[in-house]
Amino acid sequence: MKAKFLFGLFFLAITVGYGQHTISLEECYGNLKENYPLVKKQAILEQQKKADFSVIKAKTLPQFYLNAQATYQSEVTEVPFPNSGIEPLNKDQYKATLTANQLLYNGGKIKETQDLQNITYSRKHQEVEVSLYQLKQRVNQLYFSILLFDDQTILLDTRDQQLRVKLSEIKSGIKNGVLLPVSDKIIEAEILKIAQQKEEVKNNKSKLVSSLSMLIGAPINVETVFQKPLISLLENQTLNRPELELFSLQKQELDKQKNVLSKELMPELVGFATGGYGNPGLNMLKNEFESYYIVGLKLNWNVFDWNSNKRKREVINFSKEIIDTQEEIFKLNTNTALNEQNKEIETLESTVVIDKELISLQKEVVTASDSQLKNGVITPSQYLTELTKLYESENLFNQHKTQLELAKANYNTLKGYTK
Repeated sequence: MKAKFLFGLFFLAITVGYGQHTISLEECYGNLKENYPLVKKQAILEQQKKADFSVIKAKTLPQFYLNAQATYQSEVTEVPFPNSGIEPLNKDQYKATLTANQLLYNGGKIKETQDLQNITYSRKHQEVEVSLYQLKQRVNQLYFSILLFDDQTILLDTRDQQLRVKLSEIKSGIKNGVLLPVSDKIIEAEILKIAQQKEEVKNNKSKLVSSLSMLIGAPINVETVFQKPLISLLENQTLNRPELELFSLQKQELDKQKNVLSKELMPELVGFATGGYGNPGLNMLKNEFESYYIVGLKLNWNVFDWNSNKRKREVINFSKEIIDTQEEIFKLNTNTALNEQNKEIETLESTVVIDKELISLQKEVVTASDSQLKNGVITPSQYLTELTKLYESENLFNQHKTQLELAKANYNTLKGYTK
C-alpha cells in the first residue's frame, strides 16, 4: 500500500513537472537555428566543399593518359633510292602510348582557386544564416500572440470568478425579495459567453502553439508556460545584420574571381613523359615493333587574348558596384524600418500609460455600480455593462503591453540581435 502511494506521488510529480514545462523566446531562437530544415544545408555544403577541393587538389597530381591506335594507310614513306636495302614500312601501323603530365608552374592559379572556393562556401553558409535570421520575426509574431492569448485567458478567468460571486449575491437578493427573479439569468448568460470565449481563445492558442512548434522543430503543448521576456532596446548598438556580412563576402568573392582571372594570364609549365610501343617506333626507317620514350617540358602561354581577360575583370567591377548599391539600399530600408519601429514603441508606451489611468477610473465605476446593485438602485444589466467596460479596458491594456514588447523584439531583430 505504501509502495502504491509513493508511486502515485512520483507519477503526480512527473505529470505536474511536464505540465509546468516552460519555454522562453531565447530558447525558441535557439531551436530555430538548430532544428529548422534549412540547417541541414550547412552540412551538405561542407561535404560539397570537400569534394570541390579534392577536384582542385587533383590538378597538382600527375595526370596519366593512355592512347592506342591501329591504322591502315594507302601510302607510306619509301626511300627513293633503288637497292638501298631499306625495307619500306607496312601500310598497317600500330601504336600504344602512356603519357604522364605533371604541372610544375601556373603562376599560383590553383592556390587562388582554392582561396576562391573558401570564400564561395563562406558566402553560401552566410546565405543560410540570413535565411534563418529572417525567420526570427515570424517567431516573434507567434510567441507574443501566444502571450496575448494567455493574458486573455487570465482576464476571462478573473471575470468568470467575479460573475460567479455576483451570481451568488444576486440569488441571495432574489431570495430576500430585493431583486427581480430574472436578475440571475443575465449573469448566467454572461458566464456562458465567457466559457465560449475561453474555448475560442484556447483553440486559437493551440493553433499558434502548433505553428511555433513546427517552425522551431521543438515539442510544445498548450500546457507549456511561455515566459514573458524583459526586452531592452539595442539603440546604441550599430547595425549588425547577417546580410551585411553576406554583402562583404560577396564582394570578397568577386575580388578573388579577379585574382583568378589575372592568374590566367600567367604561363603554365608542364613536365611530361611518354612511354610507347608500336610499329613503327620513333625510328621511322625501322619496320618492326619496338618500345620508346619521350620526356620534356611544355610551356603554354596565351600572350594575346584580344583583351578578353581585361573585359571579364571589368564585368566583375560592375558586379561589385551593384552589390555596393544593394548594400546601401538595405541599410537605408533597415534604418527607415528602425525609425518607424521606434516611433511605434513611443506611441505604445504612451498608450499603455493612458490604459492604466482608464483602468483605474473604470475600477472606481465598477465599485460604485456594485454598491448600487446591492441596494437595488441599478439592474444587473447596468452593472454588467460597467464590468464589461473594465474587462475591455484591461484587455486593451494587455494587447498594448504585448504589442509594445513585440515592437521592441522586432526592433532588436531589425538592428541585428544575434542571440
